[in-house]
Amino acid sequence: MSGLALHAQGLVAGYTPEVDILRGVSIEVRRGEIVTVLGPNGAGKSTLIKTIAGMVSIRTGSVRLFDEDITGIQPHRMVRHGLAYVPQTDNVFARLSIEENLEMGAYAEPEPAEIRRRLERMYQLFPRLGERRRQAAGSLSGGERQMVAVARALMAAPRLIMLDEPSAGLSPKLVGMVFGKLREVRDMGVTILLVEQNAKAALAISDQGYVLAEGQDRIHDAAPSLLANPEIGALYLGIRRASP
Repeated sequence: MSGLALHAQGLVAGYTPEVDILRGVSIEVRRGEIVTVLGPNGAGKSTLIKTIAGMVSIRTGSVRLFDEDITGIQPHRMVRHGLAYVPQTDNVFARLSIEENLEMGAYAEPEPAEIRRRLERMYQLFPRLGERRRQAAGSLSGGERQMVAVARALMAAPRLIMLDEPSAGLSPKLVGMVFGKLREVRDMGVTILLVEQNAKAALAISDQGYVLAEGQDRIHDAAPSLLANPEIGALYLGIRRASP
C-alpha cells in the first residue's frame, strides 16, 4: 500500500437514502500518477470524486489517502490531509482578484513568507496569472479561470488534487493548454485524479484510466491501452473509428 496515493474500496454512495449512484466502486491511484475516470453521462464520475472529497456520504466502503483512513472526514478538513478538489463550476471567487483568489487557497498557512513563496511559484507555473494578478477573476476567459482554480487549489500544498471536468466548455487550443499545465503540476510532485468527458485529451496525459458505467468501475487499464482499444472507445468513451 505504501506506493498508493489513493485507495477507494467498494464505495456505495448517493445523494438520497433511496438511490445509490455509486454501487461498489474501487479505484487506486499511485503516487506521482495522473489517473482519469471516464464514462458516459450519469455513470457516477463526479459523484465518485465528491464522495472521496467528503461531499457525499459513504454508505459502505472506505477511502485511504497516503495510507491514512479519511473515510467520512468533513470536506473542509480534507486539505489538512493533503487533498484538494477543483469543482467543474463556480470554482473561482468572481469579484476577488486573481491574487486574492490564490491567497484564499492558502488560508490554513500561518506564515506570510510561505504564502508569498507559494504565490510566486504559482506565477511561475501560470505566467498569465502573474501578469494579471490584480484583475478580477470573473473577468477572465474560461481557460484563465480554470488556471486560477487549479492554482488556488495548489496554494494549499496538496499531495493529491482532484479535478472535475477541467476542459469543460474550453476551445481545443485551451484544452491543450490546461492539460499541458496539469502535466507540469504532476512534475512538481502532485498526484492527479481527473474526471473527464474529453477522453482523448485526458488519456493522452494519463498513466492509468478507469471507465465507470452505471455506478460501477467496469474497466481499468493503462491509459495508452484504453486509447488504443476501439471497442472500449466506441462503447464507453464516444471515440469512433475512422471510416475506411
